[in-house]
Amino acid sequence: MTPILCATVSAVLFGVPAQAQVLKEFGSFHVGGRQVSLSGYPVTESVFTQGAAPTRVDPNGDFEVEQMYVQYLIPEPQRAMYPLLMWHGGGLTGVTWDTKPDGQPGFMQYFFRAGHPIYVSDAVERGRASWARYPEIYKTAPFFRTKKEAWEQFRIGPIYATDPSERAAMPGGKFPVQAFDRFAKQFVPRWTSNDGITQRAYDALIQKVGPAVVMVHSQAGNFGFHAALNAPDKVKALIAIEPAGAPAPGPDLDRLTAIPMLIIWGDNIEREPVWVRQQPFSLKFAADLKARGGDVEVIELPKVGITGNDHMIMMDTNSDQIAGLIEDWMKRKGLTQ
Repeated sequence: MTPILCATVSAVLFGVPAQAQVLKEFGSFHVGGRQVSLSGYPVTESVFTQGAAPTRVDPNGDFEVEQMYVQYLIPEPQRAMYPLLMWHGGGLTGVTWDTKPDGQPGFMQYFFRAGHPIYVSDAVERGRASWARYPEIYKTAPFFRTKKEAWEQFRIGPIYATDPSERAAMPGGKFPVQAFDRFAKQFVPRWTSNDGITQRAYDALIQKVGPAVVMVHSQAGNFGFHAALNAPDKVKALIAIEPAGAPAPGPDLDRLTAIPMLIIWGDNIEREPVWVRQQPFSLKFAADLKARGGDVEVIELPKVGITGNDHMIMMDTNSDQIAGLIEDWMKRKGLTQ
């Protein structure tokens, strides 16, 4: 196929200049979802633009809902055996993987430059995937993450304050705190009632793309593990960055023994109750899968001498170092050249 954009990108990986990459193809699509028909709701009028005449608004009719949005970038040459699907966490979108809040390249750019076809999604209800009405379609109202919750729960620092000069960051923390307010611009509403429809959309994405490596973060951890359970022939590897949950140990995990898995955790887990509760799920999952003959590796970064990483590892100042660990793991598993 002729490259549709004749631009090259160079990179340095592991201290060695990478081969220049051509953006061979890029585009986007929606996947999953269904049609819903609504009726019986009142017709109203609204002024959409200042100074315009009122417009009749009829909420009755057919709608497409519960779909997922996916953007893809295909490099030339490709050095990966399979596409890399990147799934974001709760209250966030695919921007998680893009340019970091401090303006530096993110994981999307890193792995593209390493020769991976990249598919970055906005999950059901997020970003360009769009919302649906509630309670008519989504059964609960959305909730919105505060900056305080993110600062403290993501282990960026122990004390949040409205005035940035009064915030306390973790000693030795790697998050670029001067860019935190820009990070907070990425927060989007989320619903607690949509796990089922979100899983169906991710499963549909796997079926559309075909054999792939899946990289998940936080809330997407459970979606990734269950996508592997639902299509073990198509999920060729799974990389879970601080997954919030995992399937329970048990015989169902026998379906995953042929899938290489990498689970990564950052620093200061013991300082945040949410992660004290969440981390054991993935560790028990990994131990049970390994006991069943599975190929699973857990990297707790402080135990390998890498300290200061918070929940948003892909945004930290040492994110290239973590991406390098992941790329090295994929090479060892025969997933990239």
